[in-house]
Amino acid sequence: MKVSWFGRLEEALIAFLLAAMTLVTFAQVIARYVFNYSYVWALELSTYLFGGIIFMGISYGIRVGAHIGVDAVVKILPSRIAHATTILATVLCLVYGVIVFIGGWVYVEKMRMIGIMAQDLPFQQWIPRMVLPIGFGLMILRFTQVLITLLRGYDAQLLGDEAADALKYSADSESTQQQDKP
Repeated sequence: MKVSWFGRLEEALIAFLLAAMTLVTFAQVIARYVFNYSYVWALELSTYLFGGIIFMGISYGIRVGAHIGVDAVVKILPSRIAHATTILATVLCLVYGVIVFIGGWVYVEKMRMIGIMAQDLPFQQWIPRMVLPIGFGLMILRFTQVLITLLRGYDAQLLGDEAADALKYSADSESTQQQDKP
């Protein structure tokens, strides 16, 4: 499947957030245990970066079908009923996303109006908390794409298939072991 520029931007942003969080945490550990010094802002910044990874990762997980779920019942249903069940589940996920998006937007707007500053960083708390409505907005976009795919009559991979992955990795492991034997 071709990845759009938007998908690449999403991946790059998640990679940047992960690298930045790792770098800040590593610098904090080195400063603390080697130089007996501590950056007071490191924990707060790492927390904000981790939140960004989580909320951006929601939409990424939907795009690549990596979220886990219980689909044992759906797999034994006839294909038409399973397809309708998947559409219903996607609509319910969209409703949930819209509810949390609206609640997140109201929350961030109240934080902006109050003007509370971050504890150790020189900006207001509403700025890093914008990741909540942004992340759920992206989630809504991804579930809308899935719903359109389903309504066109195609199958959409919403969940990761752990059993199939395990069998694939087991087969890969066995073939690697066979190649290693003289």
